[in-house]
Amino acid sequence: MEPVTVMITGAGAPGAPGVIKSLRDNGERSIRVVGADASSEAVGFKLADASCQIPMADAPDFTSKLLKIAREEKVDVILPMVTRELEILSLNKDKFQNEGIIVSVSDIYPLKIANNKGKLLAYMKDKGLSVPFFSIVNSKEEFVKAAYELGYPDKPICFKPLDSNGSRGFRIIDPNINRYKLLFEMKPTSTYITFDEVMSIFDESDIFTDLILMEYLPGNEYSVDLLVDHGRPLYTIPRRRDKMSAGITIKGEIVKEDDVINYCNEIVQSLKLHGNIGIQVKRDWNNTPLILEINPRIQGSIVHCTGAGVNLPYYAVKLALQEDVPIVCVGWNCKMLRYWKEVFY
Repeated sequence: MEPVTVMITGAGAPGAPGVIKSLRDNGERSIRVVGADASSEAVGFKLADASCQIPMADAPDFTSKLLKIAREEKVDVILPMVTRELEILSLNKDKFQNEGIIVSVSDIYPLKIANNKGKLLAYMKDKGLSVPFFSIVNSKEEFVKAAYELGYPDKPICFKPLDSNGSRGFRIIDPNINRYKLLFEMKPTSTYITFDEVMSIFDESDIFTDLILMEYLPGNEYSVDLLVDHGRPLYTIPRRRDKMSAGITIKGEIVKEDDVINYCNEIVQSLKLHGNIGIQVKRDWNNTPLILEINPRIQGSIVHCTGAGVNLPYYAVKLALQEDVPIVCVGWNCKMLRYWKEVFY
């Protein structure tokens, strides 16, 4: 098949090496990978065929510089991996299209919903899709009121900023956690925090970040990788997150759990998302899968799907090029262990 050039943004992200590996090991064609990142020392720069430093997504010249680089590198497809880039790329994807460059990104309307956790849960609730009990708060007083309405202290709760990605700002408040054990037996990257600590942090700041409070879901957690063609799911692959470090899966298993698959399919069909989509799901006290958030982009551990025989980054390139996406068997129960690896330069 004809060789192509693919640019990945966020080349310094933890998942970048796995995406580069997936693109190269596609079994069909030669792919030249261009890594782009705001950092001059992104790890993907050492693994890609070419590299380029780009502005941050909120810089006024982000689009023009990225387009210039993509044109010079003769890029065919851009796979964005940075959440904050998605909306601006969606708004400007016609500029890239006019240069023969396809940006694999959803349309702006579903993106604005998917990227805001409050809008997302409100949208899903309005459409009759199951969601956790939640409340959006804009002040310390609203936080306290909502916490008790959600059942605290009898039930644990969790919270996260409306507009964030990864584990930034996520904490669990559970009064039943053994604080001594938390201090001496768990690493300081723990996501648990006390109610009093949260109040103290609020008192120290003159600003209040809009938050979403949710019931705590105690069951299995999944990262679900989907490839979607304008709302039509082509692949939906749940990865059970058995062990995590700093919000990144380091041990997991590809699982065929139909209720999780059907639930995620309903979500992307309703929103009409497109391309590589990630949905975070966790089971509640009744074992019902409920959404935590959507990452409307490639997720960091998508290489696990490649290991299970389904190369979703490469299939997104084929979808962007309007080529047929093959139907392959998923290697259900494929397990992944992640380990450190170094690049020397």
